[in-house]
Amino acid sequence: MFKVFKLKSAIATLLTLGMIAAMCVSVRFTNAYAVYFNLTPRLVPIYSVEREDKLISVTFDCAWGTEHTDDILAALKASDVRATFFMVEFWSKKYPDYVKKIDAAGCEIGTHSSTHSYMSKLNAEEIKMELSASSNAIKEVTGKEVELFRAPFGDYDDELIRTATEQGYYTIQWDVDSLDWKDLSASDIAMRVINGVKSGSIILMHNNGLHTAESLPIILETLKNRGYKFVPVGELIYRQNYTIDGTGRQQPAQ
Repeated sequence: MFKVFKLKSAIATLLTLGMIAAMCVSVRFTNAYAVYFNLTPRLVPIYSVEREDKLISVTFDCAWGTEHTDDILAALKASDVRATFFMVEFWSKKYPDYVKKIDAAGCEIGTHSSTHSYMSKLNAEEIKMELSASSNAIKEVTGKEVELFRAPFGDYDDELIRTATEQGYYTIQWDVDSLDWKDLSASDIAMRVINGVKSGSIILMHNNGLHTAESLPIILETLKNRGYKFVPVGELIYRQNYTIDGTGRQQPAQ
């Protein structure tokens, strides 16, 4: 009886090991291993940057209106902070004076596309047109090349990131969402940002959020008092010899 039990136990163990081996082979060759171990082969933008120096970036998407932009620039100036603004082509063409103001304030400007569409639905040629048209509109005002790109709605796929990279752009996402576009109160916006930031974070805000400008002094001074230093995204990211993990965290290559 004991020998029969040992035999059955051995067979069960062998079957279990066989199943595990089969699963490993399946996972390995279907790329599922990459997802499971957070090494997804899908291309991802830069959501944040692996840093230990407490550098962070605050960014503003510009697609609608300018009513609160002067107050945002005033708050940035008062705290001696340079930010990054991502502009849609139709916004930059409608408000060239604000493009000039933002550039003159020492802030960085990236493209937020030409038409603010869902760019994962576009083919490579359409993506190139969106990027070049919007970047040219900005360059016509500032005289500066555009090298940063943020996809509208945070919507992307492999072709978008691949095409943007081939055209010389770094695709930038965010890891701290202020949700200021929901017209949260200034204190709620500030708490979301302050509690979400870590070294290397990229903060998402909007130039026309109802309480965005009001929240900025709280955010900027609180984080500066905690030892954080604000720099434009172009000074936060690594330009070469880097990797991006499955969470979008950019890291220096080992």
